[in-house]
Amino acid sequence: MSETTHDGAIATSEPPRSPDDGLSPAELAAKYGLTVSGARPSLVEYVRQLWARRHFILSFSRAKLHAQYSQARLGQVWQVLTPLLNAVVYYFIFGVLLGGRGGMSNDEYVPFLVTGVFVFTFTQTSVMSGVRSISGNLGLVRALHFPRASLPISFSLQQLQQLLYSMIVLVAILVAFGHYPGPLWLLVVPALMLQFLFNTGLAMIMARLGSKTPDLAQLMPFVLRTWMYASGVMFPLDYMLNKHTELPGWFADVLMANPAAVYMDLVRYALIDGPHHHGMPGHLWLLGAGWALVIGIGGFVYFWKAEERYGRG
Repeated sequence: MSETTHDGAIATSEPPRSPDDGLSPAELAAKYGLTVSGARPSLVEYVRQLWARRHFILSFSRAKLHAQYSQARLGQVWQVLTPLLNAVVYYFIFGVLLGGRGGMSNDEYVPFLVTGVFVFTFTQTSVMSGVRSISGNLGLVRALHFPRASLPISFSLQQLQQLLYSMIVLVAILVAFGHYPGPLWLLVVPALMLQFLFNTGLAMIMARLGSKTPDLAQLMPFVLRTWMYASGVMFPLDYMLNKHTELPGWFADVLMANPAAVYMDLVRYALIDGPHHHGMPGHLWLLGAGWALVIGIGGFVYFWKAEERYGRG
């Protein structure tokens, strides 16, 4: 700024300085409490945000569940009918043609098979939903600000609700084949809760991987099918391992300790009476709790670490 003095000289003066002059953009942001848009919050704050959106998570899972078969004539009946039809196919292939029932009668083998199909389907569908939870909802991810973990958690809740419908049919099958409710049936609740924690953690791992590699959704059905055959869904796993004595002992131990086999065994031992389901090994509960904690917590932290990158580019 300039002005003319009384003797005609021109004098200059600088504008008043602001207290913010000389501060870097980062310092200005810190001074006025500005944060980076989409920045990852702390882990504790992230959990707090998820809890604040618990109603959205539950409502979203219910909406997805009802929309899943909205175009089918039988609607929600397919939630139960699909795994039941799979069980019928497995019964004729493994129970009749291949003789893989391990000496069990129909009264024991049919509940064994249907229980295994329902429990494994719970994990299978949770994984497939998790793979697509981010990549299949990019419009929602890019349009709204919310903890992205809400999506894989919602899809896991959706599969849990679907399993609960299936359990009604399973109870009817158990009673029809002479397995009546007893105190041990209550153990199904903690077993499925542990499996839900495991499924949710695994879904979060797959959600992060699938967000950058959409082709993973095409690969996973083959991986899950292999996992199903290696977990004893259609046949007693110990029976098959005893038939193949050439397998090393550590390999058999790994198969018996894999999480899908563990959660199926926990539910089967709780629901089914018979010589093949007495004296459940005590370490099964430790394995079930261990898998739930390691994969549940580990998957959550793994997903959270990439929170700011979901939906970009």
